[in-house]
Amino acid sequence: MNVLIFNGAIDDRPYATSNQLAAYLTEQLQAKGFSPEIFSLGSAQIPFFSQQEAGLKPPAVDAMCKAFCKADLHIWMTPLYHGSMTGAMKNCLDWLEMTSKNDRPYLTGKVVALLSWADGTQAMQGINAMDAVAKALRAWVLPYSLPILKDNLYNPQGGGFTAFYKNKLDTMVQLLCAAKAHVVAGIEG
Repeated sequence: MNVLIFNGAIDDRPYATSNQLAAYLTEQLQAKGFSPEIFSLGSAQIPFFSQQEAGLKPPAVDAMCKAFCKADLHIWMTPLYHGSMTGAMKNCLDWLEMTSKNDRPYLTGKVVALLSWADGTQAMQGINAMDAVAKALRAWVLPYSLPILKDNLYNPQGGGFTAFYKNKLDTMVQLLCAAKAHVVAGIEG
């Protein structure tokens, strides 16, 4: 089963939090037999959304829509930017309007897990913003989200993430994998 990891950060550095989280989630999903694909906004070159240009189907947007529709399960992640997801992430999601005429429009029946991180304690605001958009796009939101306090994410002695957050990330992956049955039932139903 295909899983899309939607990296809503625009930071392409390999050691960026977003890329480390995406790599960890990819490892965990592969270990469970899933086929994860990372869609990273930092390299996607998605143009600004425009209703007038929506019919033109820019190649980067067409590829993005195909990736989002192909995946049955999604993990969306963003740093908190001024109380919400990144503007680039929201812009990208707006382009899913191109899928409105599909047999299964938008993200109908997809299961989306949400995680956000912040330097302070407000990461839940990013999750709330993504939750509203996912539901507007007809997706099912996993009833387990992960707000991350970035100061507590990394092990101070080195070696990656703290055991506390590894446990939470692993729980998210387990619950998302369990949602596979829901997706299969929805496709066959």
